Amino acid sequence: MTHERLGIYSNFHLVSDSTGETLAGVMRATCAQFDNIVPVEHSYFLVRSARQLERVISEIEAAPGVVMFTLSNLEHRHMLEEACKAMDMPCVAVLDPVLDTTSRYLGVELNHRVGNPRKLNAEYFKRIDALDFAMYHDDGQQAVDLRTADVILVGVSRTSKTPTCVYLAHRGVKAANVPMVPGVPLPPELFAEGRPLVVGLLISADRLIHIRRNRLAAMKETRAGDYTDEDAVRREVMEAQKLFEREGWPTIDVSRRSIEETAAGVLNLLTEHRGG
Repeated sequence: MTHERLGIYSNFHLVSDSTGETLAGVMRATCAQFDNIVPVEHSYFLVRSARQLERVISEIEAAPGVVMFTLSNLEHRHMLEEACKAMDMPCVAVLDPVLDTTSRYLGVELNHRVGNPRKLNAEYFKRIDALDFAMYHDDGQQAVDLRTADVILVGVSRTSKTPTCVYLAHRGVKAANVPMVPGVPLPPELFAEGRPLVVGLLISADRLIHIRRNRLAAMKETRAGDYTDEDAVRREVMEAQKLFEREGWPTIDVSRRSIEETAAGVLNLLTEHRGG
């Protein structure tokens, strides 16, 4: 009889004088390299005064664990490092190796300036705007507004259009998607001059049938019709491929791709499109 190993809970204290996005990413990437580690995240962001830092140190003392920080103020750095040393707590300045190496290579001193919050906020709001756009233009909605997209994904049902658009939104890309439904004409904006980049998503008929049947089973739906009929699905896939070839739209085969891989392919096509 085998016994599954229980997860090991460990405190991680993230201390930053900015938004803490870098720390959160590094901590999660680190924990992903260990099996059965369950991180308990304690976040202290926009820490810019000694009084704030004192409260942080009290929290760390109450819940011992790994301390990771990005603090530009040298006095605050020293204060946190000394407190952790006194508590025998591991304390890591996560950007120091990169900054030191870059400084030596460039021959330029660090400015010890707090991360530019305006730039971070601009990137944050760009992602939020792109996410709103993806939801507003999901599944062919608001077709009249498609011209404002960065990219439009077109494909038959169940080609991962929506999750790919959401993933792209987190990269700040305004992505819309339009489904190909038998008997329903596509919006004319897809064929208009000066349209955004249009990418066709291809999939093998066998893979599509498998995905659709699993979806119906999960929904406990017994009425399938043409949705999973082999001949009908093959016609759908063939018509989509013919359209993409006729219009000269670049394509990505999503048959065996993850969402991340599909999104990466779209980003590459978008870079080429903009460069051209």
